Amino acid sequence: MELQLQKRQALTARALLLGDRLDLKLFKIADCLATTPLTLLADAEGGIAVLFRYGVAVFFGVSSLCEAHFVETLTPLLTNPYAAPEIEEMKIISGKNTMGVQSGVVFLEDISLEILQVIADALSKNLVLTLYEKKVAGEFDKIEPLAQKLAMHGKVSAGSRNLLSKIGAMLLIEHRMVGRAEIGDKPETLWNNPHLESLYASLKDEFELKERQSALDRKLGLISDTAQTLADVWDNKQLHKLEWYVIGLIVFEIFISLFGLGDQYLH
Repeated sequence: MELQLQKRQALTARALLLGDRLDLKLFKIADCLATTPLTLLADAEGGIAVLFRYGVAVFFGVSSLCEAHFVETLTPLLTNPYAAPEIEEMKIISGKNTMGVQSGVVFLEDISLEILQVIADALSKNLVLTLYEKKVAGEFDKIEPLAQKLAMHGKVSAGSRNLLSKIGAMLLIEHRMVGRAEIGDKPETLWNNPHLESLYASLKDEFELKERQSALDRKLGLISDTAQTLADVWDNKQLHKLEWYVIGLIVFEIFISLFGLGDQYLH
């Protein structure tokens, strides 16, 4: 497909993680340059936007003013829009003899729609990983003191409901990574354009997508297991309390019964 951007020798890719989810169903196929991923013209100068349902919009060759206007039109389609979106930029230079990534810059022989879609896919996944790395790091900081207290004193002070909510938060992150962002999967563009495999491999290496996903998976598993263990300890503690309450009631009933029998014997 012919793009006005093909005439440029340099442009900037700018990715924004705008919210938890972006509803793309309202866009008409006739208005799109491509549908997988959804690609649209973003301004009159030929700049384009590539949109992903997990809340990311990637702009190529779009001015700041046009980008802000385009993002504003997306706001009603966002679930839980972020007040301060995650942002990633990357320079693209065309007219070179090779295709690859060096020092954070993408070098291309020429620019095509499919190449921009591949770059957009890598940029969007990088943003999602960045956001979830921050969230998981925060949960690590919260759970570590609880685990230390359990190790030192054999006690858990937090309620099981709070601990189980942390497990739920970790499961939600895993669901978004695997179900929505599909971070471990290749972009669909590569199925019809296998010659772009090397470019995507270079982008994956640049952003360390595979390594970061593996590290994040391990942390998610550790946090989930730790929170589950703490919740089990708390539940057992509550169960033991309940058992003592039951024993206390039984003893009280026995005492009342004996007192009643003694009173009858005296009379």
